Amino acid sequence: MIARVLRPKIEDRNDAHLAASGIQRVEVDDMNQREQKRISKFLSLVLRHEPEVIGVALDRAGWVEIATLIAQARAHGTMIDRGILDEVVAKSTKKRFSFSEDGLRIRANQGHSLEVELGYETAIPPCLLYHGTVAQFVPMIREQGIMKMQRHHVHLSPDRGTAEAVGQRRGKPVVLIVDALKMHEAGHEFFMSANGVWLTSAVPPQFIRIPKID
Repeated sequence: MIARVLRPKIEDRNDAHLAASGIQRVEVDDMNQREQKRISKFLSLVLRHEPEVIGVALDRAGWVEIATLIAQARAHGTMIDRGILDEVVAKSTKKRFSFSEDGLRIRANQGHSLEVELGYETAIPPCLLYHGTVAQFVPMIREQGIMKMQRHHVHLSPDRGTAEAVGQRRGKPVVLIVDALKMHEAGHEFFMSANGVWLTSAVPPQFIRIPKID
């Protein structure tokens, strides 16, 4: 269930109604990590996968007007405002979202299951990149490589620590090493997202170093 979050600029006479409705009042300056995570998950759902769940549409590059997002989120029971969005975007350690240069739109930086054109230019990757997973997927990766599955791209981390944190989401992490520069030299395209994640369409098995798994 997505948390309903209101900023404190609500007249006192409404407090009893809010409490009866189960709507949580949280000052933006005091948002804790749990509240940020809830709102981040809501934004990920809308901006990466199902904008229709609140009746909005993304443009070809994945952007949506902030005013529209706020209005539609509120209409569907998620009480966000610009201050809350500023807080979540600024404090997201993974930098999942970004604002447009004019400050009027917002989008997810990567991870879409929808067809969007993020506009990232091709880039030359470092010699090695890393991919976090868990042991149960290793046999398939050994045979087929790393596939993008429902996403637009395979996501690769620039350092082992980040990849390990990604793998931990599903259990005991296994960090795979990708010979990214060799891939690039073999003709595979790479892109780097606004938050430093490296993207590619797939990683063939011959470019993956799989560690020994206990």
